[in-house]
Amino acid sequence: MLRAFWVLVLSFALLIAQALSAAARGAPESFADLADKVSPAVVNITTSTTVATRGGPMPMVPEGSPFEDFFREFNERGPQGDQPPRRSQALGSGFVISEDGFIVTNNHVIEGADEILIEFFSGEELPAEVVGTDPNTDIALLKVESDSPLVFVPFGDSDVMRVGDWVMAMGNPLGQGFSVSAGIVSARNRALSGTYDDYIQTDAAINRGNSGGPLFNMDGEVIGVNTAILSPNGGSIGIGFSMASGVVTRVVDQLKEFGETRRGWLGVRIQDVTDDVAEAMGLTETSGALVTDVPEGPAAEAGMEQGDVIVSFDGVEVADTRDLVRQVGNTEVGKTVRVVVNREGSTETLRVTLGRRETAEGSIPAVGSVPDKPATEEVLGLTLSEMTDELREQLGLDTSDDGLVITDVATESGAYSKGIRAGDIVTEAGQQRVRTIEDLQARIEDARNAGRKSILLLVRREGDPRFVALPLS
Repeated sequence: MLRAFWVLVLSFALLIAQALSAAARGAPESFADLADKVSPAVVNITTSTTVATRGGPMPMVPEGSPFEDFFREFNERGPQGDQPPRRSQALGSGFVISEDGFIVTNNHVIEGADEILIEFFSGEELPAEVVGTDPNTDIALLKVESDSPLVFVPFGDSDVMRVGDWVMAMGNPLGQGFSVSAGIVSARNRALSGTYDDYIQTDAAINRGNSGGPLFNMDGEVIGVNTAILSPNGGSIGIGFSMASGVVTRVVDQLKEFGETRRGWLGVRIQDVTDDVAEAMGLTETSGALVTDVPEGPAAEAGMEQGDVIVSFDGVEVADTRDLVRQVGNTEVGKTVRVVVNREGSTETLRVTLGRRETAEGSIPAVGSVPDKPATEEVLGLTLSEMTDELREQLGLDTSDDGLVITDVATESGAYSKGIRAGDIVTEAGQQRVRTIEDLQARIEDARNAGRKSILLLVRREGDPRFVALPLS
């Protein structure tokens, strides 16, 4: 009797273990039920644009449209002379996020469109209006008016997705209509070229025309918006990118409320803390964001200084510049946050009231180009000239601006390998101002006496500052 009891217990435990193992793998026998569930909320998007004919620029056709090649060929061999305006069409994908008709897609799918037509899985078609767009994340929010509530899909939490999890993509690849592909999460937190990039990489087939379509988890929740592919031939090779829902939901909420994005702005220029920069500054870690400039704005008002290393923002540790930009951008405009900085070996906590990035962007002008000037001194492979009134005028600088103008860089020097070029201006060395060649030489001597292998220079190029750790040998 006892033996039979233990056999039963072991059998039950084996069944539980098998069930848990299957759940952990998350590999469905079929995606059919999931596809049936979410298909009514996935849409095809057709845009129409009035374009000029032969003699003008190529019509604006979003990347991925099957009409892209047609218009290129037409523009190259079409008839000469004035022709009546033509209508171009482009195709993309999207998905419904509310029963009252809000639809998410990519900004590049609808950018420049005069008319936007939404085709549902049922075949019904409705015109759409643009609620708002965000080119920084390539997200657009549309709205349709329907007599009956629309089937919609919810957003899921992209942050809980793990490499190896199953995902399913839906959309309108190559204009072929509703199509499903499946794969796994290949990588997380990918960055392509945008400031706020947080892409999920997947091997689910994504092709041109899939842009704006949803990437689903196995619960039918949208955890990404299919945006881009990496391909040598324009077709899917299993490297696709979907903007993570953690980014998309914040953008969509702001577009829905304001018709535009409203991101937090700290008001600093920053760069990553590299190994050589950390050594030159005497830091033990390479995390954080090094402040290269503090123009007029929230950070300056709070007392932040050039050379500070931001190590914590609003209670969250800062890994690098990309991490800080995302944290600040996701914080409410007008919120007062605690920012912890490392300043000359000790930490200080500043209280900063954030401004709005969209208002501040482009407010700081760049200076003009620098003409070559005769060399006055050569230091560490740099040919340097002290600032003169003539140089200030040529550079478009204020009369109070100082520094050393780099007129030449030895190509075999460490300075050249670090990206320093003629026309750059050295304003600090060892985190102290330099106005003369003697100032720079004194800072170099101080660094050598302290046993440093490099010296930290603050270099400006067309108004954009950055720190460079220059080897002393």
